[in-house]
Amino acid sequence: MSASPIVDYQTNPSQYKHVKLSFNGPVATLSIDIDENAGLRPGYKLKLNSYDLGVDIELNDAVNRIRFEHPEVRTVVVTSAKEKVFCSGANIFMLGVSSHAWKVNFCKFTNETRNGLEDSSKYSGLKFLAAVNGACAGGGYELALACDEIILVDDRSSSVSLPEVPLLGVLPGTGGLTRVTDKRHVRHDLADIFCTSVEGVRGQKAKDWRLVDQIAKPAVFAQTVQARALELAAQSDRPADGKGLSLTPVQRTIEADALRYNHVTVEIDRAKRVATFTVKAPTGAQPTDIAGIEAAGVNWYPLAMARDLEDAILSMRTNELDIGTWIIKTSGDAQGVLATDAVLLAHQNHWLVRETIGLLRRTFSRLDVSSRSLFALVEEGTCFAGSFLELALACDRIYHLALPDADKPPVVQLNEVNFGLFPMATGQSRLSRRFYDEQPALDAVRAQAGKPLDADAAFAIGLATSNPDDIDWTDEVRIAIEERVAMSPDALTGLEANLRFNGQENMITRIFGRLTAWQNWIFQRPNAVGEKGALKVYGKGDKAAFDWNRV
Repeated sequence: MSASPIVDYQTNPSQYKHVKLSFNGPVATLSIDIDENAGLRPGYKLKLNSYDLGVDIELNDAVNRIRFEHPEVRTVVVTSAKEKVFCSGANIFMLGVSSHAWKVNFCKFTNETRNGLEDSSKYSGLKFLAAVNGACAGGGYELALACDEIILVDDRSSSVSLPEVPLLGVLPGTGGLTRVTDKRHVRHDLADIFCTSVEGVRGQKAKDWRLVDQIAKPAVFAQTVQARALELAAQSDRPADGKGLSLTPVQRTIEADALRYNHVTVEIDRAKRVATFTVKAPTGAQPTDIAGIEAAGVNWYPLAMARDLEDAILSMRTNELDIGTWIIKTSGDAQGVLATDAVLLAHQNHWLVRETIGLLRRTFSRLDVSSRSLFALVEEGTCFAGSFLELALACDRIYHLALPDADKPPVVQLNEVNFGLFPMATGQSRLSRRFYDEQPALDAVRAQAGKPLDADAAFAIGLATSNPDDIDWTDEVRIAIEERVAMSPDALTGLEANLRFNGQENMITRIFGRLTAWQNWIFQRPNAVGEKGALKVYGKGDKAAFDWNRV
């Protein structure tokens, strides 16, 4: 691993320092109670319920536990355990002492965590209600914005605000600007005032401006929140009598140049700056009915594989910044993958299967938005079929080895899951993205569903970027990887993000686009991070010195 301290994305409630969970029938309460002395890294205090990456890791884990361990929960109330402060957002001193790469990766994971709330609301019937019981600023308001509804205490002091521009010289980059407009439809002139004011908006004006859904006096705030939480719960179909499972720790071995899980292996070639991810197909008998799935619990293959892959992606993104190219491979029996897909489709309306599909969907999406070059290699022993084919379709290129005279040439195989079960952040399937929703191309691909496609057949319908034979394979793949590794990582990040998300935009793609382009750029500018930049002088009593040239 890299020389910096390794960031571990695994945690559990017994290790939480910042988040508290409680349960009351269909309503769970997720209370933010941040320990100011328990930052993930030294050099700052998490005052006023401000957060760092460690807080978001707990938040992500807590929501996952609600999803899988508490199927009876239909509404999650997100609130604060501290007096007069809901959350003051990302810790400014943490941002001030962090590297550029750390800030951007932190913002990306924060985005994914907030987007995950909306994903669960849309697909799983898990509703989120922000009970804003104090000052709510910056990333704290962005957390509230990610919830289905916001109730603000009307106590003449509690307000919502996005003060990044006037206070720090940066943007509300984890969805603040985008959700204010796209989701809450705040009129643009009012949003302009709101986003350039430090003090924020409170009470009736916050409701009138659509910044919150409801306000309540302190004496009736708790009662109002509970009543609305139950009303939201009534809209959900999560089962009151569902049997939750325990998310036991992901089993892994961390080596100097490898991560090894039960179903995923990552091998790192530091000299070449390349990592190879190998995702393994299921082996042995797998359950086909709900009783068997429930008996397997956290060890049910698609759930266990998704957890392994998610942890590997997150770990590599944060801890291995120099490894800019990821090679995606699979291994095992394609029939095992296809059989598992059939079970997912057959039982997709059962809460546990639905949540597993959701975890797979969000994990594949983490691959889409990773700032890494992604090449898939379809070679002997691989099994890019069905859900595993999504791994290849997420990649920037697919190289498929042609062995026409072999008894078992490497093949890919489509099935129904490739046509919409795992949509990207755009809402499109990866096939739709690949072919720009052009119906003739999609019809040609669908006509081949269920058939093993060798390299020439896959290339003919546009599923392979290149189909070299065994004579050219080694050199062509090697040259492609070496050329990629030699290019500017900054330019590649911009290139890949643009090419991976073509077509019509939506709120989530706009959030990630602004993070990749605008916030990425602004975080580099002297007005934010120079010696007299707003982030650098915050809290020191000095005034920021801006370069007044508009760029």
